Amino acid sequence: MVSWERSESIILFGPPGAGKGTQSGLISEITGKPQVSTGDMLREAVGEQSDVGNEAKAYMEKGLLVPDSIIIELIRRRLQREDASDGLLFDGFPRTIPQAQALEGLTPVSMVLSLNVPDDIIIGRITGRRTDPDTGEIYHIAHRPPPDDVVDRVIQRTDDTEETVRQRLSTFHSQTAPLESYYREKGILVEIDGAGPMGEVSTLVRDAVNRRTEG
Repeated sequence: MVSWERSESIILFGPPGAGKGTQSGLISEITGKPQVSTGDMLREAVGEQSDVGNEAKAYMEKGLLVPDSIIIELIRRRLQREDASDGLLFDGFPRTIPQAQALEGLTPVSMVLSLNVPDDIIIGRITGRRTDPDTGEIYHIAHRPPPDDVVDRVIQRTDDTEETVRQRLSTFHSQTAPLESYYREKGILVEIDGAGPMGEVSTLVRDAVNRRTEG
């Protein structure tokens, strides 16, 4: 395990379909920092029926966005746990500059990893996915075609259509562009070419994390 300064956190972001799940697992393995997402923290808080969880639930039940103040409070509490003494790996947070500034008041951020994948590759990755409703197994029409005995029952999820993917990408780019500039000016943004095979991307991520440690 690599030695990092106490309480330094890392941020990982990238478009949907960029492979953040795989790479966040690798980064956690290298650094020992637990991976967290706001969605997971919200679900946990709501499930525990904590004060902040009940407050968040009231917004969620009305179909409203949970305010930044609640998200920041969840993060503050998460950072107080023993396993977060050396910082956290944030997956998909922050999404705005005000959120980034609020996060910096809670934990120093030492590195921001941005997985860059062209839109056309993302669209191909996501729209080609097919799910077996009986088993939950996920296939891809180009890279991992379903076997003959299940091909007739696999389905495309409604959020995997090209129209939906393009909408999600548009939202991601509008949110992320200012953040990339913000962190680039701070000198902690590391851009990773995420267009290649998973193993190659993992090598790039591992090298970037190790360089940060050696530096």
